[in-house]
Amino acid sequence: MNASESRYQRPDIPHSQRPIRIGSLLFTMVEPHRGYEVAYNRWYERDHFYAGCMVGKWQFAGGRYVATRACKAKRYPVDSPIVPDSSVGSYLAVYWVLDEHHDEWNEWGVEQVNWLHANERMFLERDHIHTALYEYSDELNAPGSTMPSELALDRAYPGIVAVIGEAGPGGVDAVTDWMRARGCPSDVLLVGTPLPLRGDRPADVPDQPTGNRFLHLHFSLEDPLTVWDERYAPLGDELAAAGLGQVLFASPFLATVLGTDTYTDQLW
Repeated sequence: MNASESRYQRPDIPHSQRPIRIGSLLFTMVEPHRGYEVAYNRWYERDHFYAGCMVGKWQFAGGRYVATRACKAKRYPVDSPIVPDSSVGSYLAVYWVLDEHHDEWNEWGVEQVNWLHANERMFLERDHIHTALYEYSDELNAPGSTMPSELALDRAYPGIVAVIGEAGPGGVDAVTDWMRARGCPSDVLLVGTPLPLRGDRPADVPDQPTGNRFLHLHFSLEDPLTVWDERYAPLGDELAAAGLGQVLFASPFLATVLGTDTYTDQLW
């Protein structure tokens, strides 16, 4: 029996012992200009998802999600500093980057996107709402789940919930410990902390503050809209009541339906 036979006798291998493990991730929330929704969706899934991301060095998974008007109606807080206008941020793409290769991937990504701009392969009729890099910090599972976060973007989850918050004096680890004790409301939850963007990134990608912020990505076995009120709506008030921080943005997203224009007429 070699290392692989021994390692995979158990389903819940700790993150540090996984040969393929997330080190960092790209979280990019974008709004197409009105009248360009269909073209944007087609461009992103048929060109940019691959040419701008998946063909790159050290990137091993990606997924696309959409916030319909029904999803946007669930967002909170209403005065979010992340997305002040809750009607925008319709499309979300997330990508995993292999641990210990963030800098190499980031250098390739900036060079590739600049090349795509120079060769008219980008889409001008859209705005970046929250495009940021995050470092893997932790993962949590629902009771009975051993789903590793590395597989989450490849599994056909019906949707995800994104929560961005600001940790209090106890830091992000205290928020994670609180969530672990509370109980994870999704099949698997990835916790991320912000990383700086490169200075030579394209000019249309605004910088994002880092500070004591955190990202929670919940991968839901159910349509997140059907369980939102019970599982996710209370999180902001509960976190604040615990004195551990505040939620700055929380929203459900549905998985896009590849090769179709599904949801493009339900954004507003």
